[in-house]
Amino acid sequence: MSAKSRYRMRNPASGREIVIEAEPGEKYLDRESREGLEVVGVVLPLPPSQSRLPWAVENLRICPSCGQLAQRDLNDCPTCGRRMGPPGPPAASP
Repeated sequence: MSAKSRYRMRNPASGREIVIEAEPGEKYLDRESREGLEVVGVVLPLPPSQSRLPWAVENLRICPSCGQLAQRDLNDCPTCGRRMGPPGPPAASP
C-alpha cells in the first residue's frame, strides 16, 4: 500500500481537475497543457486507511452494528471493528 496522500489538483487556466498521489513540495504539470497544477485539497481518507475510495456520499454506507459511516470497500467497520455484510448497489444519481 502506498504511503503517499492523494490530492485534488487543478490547472488554474483551464479549470481541469485530477486526483493524484503526490509528494508535498513537488511540482506537477498538466499532461495536456504542460502548465503547473495547484493543490485544491487533500482527498480523504488519509493513509494508512485500507480504503482507496474518496469520502463522498456515494462511496459510504452505514455500519449495521454502530450506525457510523464507513467506506463501501471495507469489510470491517473502522469505528467498532465488526464485520459488515456485503454492500448493496451504489445509489443512483438524480
